[in-house]
Amino acid sequence: MQPSALITHNSLRIMAKIKLTKNEFKKQKDALKRYVRYLPTLELKKQQLLSEIRRIQDEIDKLKKQDENLRAQVLKWVSVFGEDIDISRLFSLKDIETETGNIAGSDIPLFKGITFDDMEYNYMDYPLWVDKGIETAKVFIALSVEINILEKQQEIIQEELRVTVQRINLFDKILIPQTRENIRKIRIFLGDQQTASVVRGKIAKSKLEKKKLEEAV
Repeated sequence: MQPSALITHNSLRIMAKIKLTKNEFKKQKDALKRYVRYLPTLELKKQQLLSEIRRIQDEIDKLKKQDENLRAQVLKWVSVFGEDIDISRLFSLKDIETETGNIAGSDIPLFKGITFDDMEYNYMDYPLWVDKGIETAKVFIALSVEINILEKQQEIIQEELRVTVQRINLFDKILIPQTRENIRKIRIFLGDQQTASVVRGKIAKSKLEKKKLEEAV
């Protein structure tokens, strides 16, 4: 049974009225061992996810800084040229290459590359800076695409972190305390049953001895 299914199944069973039996006592003890053993795994996963979120944010910040620096450079030379030319007509986005990666059990998209379709045009009809403008525009697009993919990674990992924290709270604040309380209740009940059995045995023995004495007289 998968951990998530284990949580749901046992959560419902624990919240139901427990049976005060030796068999149920064993079941509760076994369940407690599983919960206690699984909780550190969830805590480790939480730390891994937090670390990945910070790493991805650093990458996003780095790319955004590159974007800002490039824009500052472009503004310096673009103002020199007065021609109003729409260079977006001279190329188009062809393909965004990605692959699937995995972080702490979550599938995430990974940026691999980007390709463009270049339109044919007469170089004599355009100023010299157009080639540089097209090259720069492609860099801007590539940066934007990569940032979007990184932000998608963050969304996926943050959702996995939310679910993981939810499970940690379920184990730490509900399942483990409730199971321990169930074990305590069953242990007390079984102890009382054993004590009552001993008492009944002593009473029965006392009556039997008394009867033998009466018969002997």
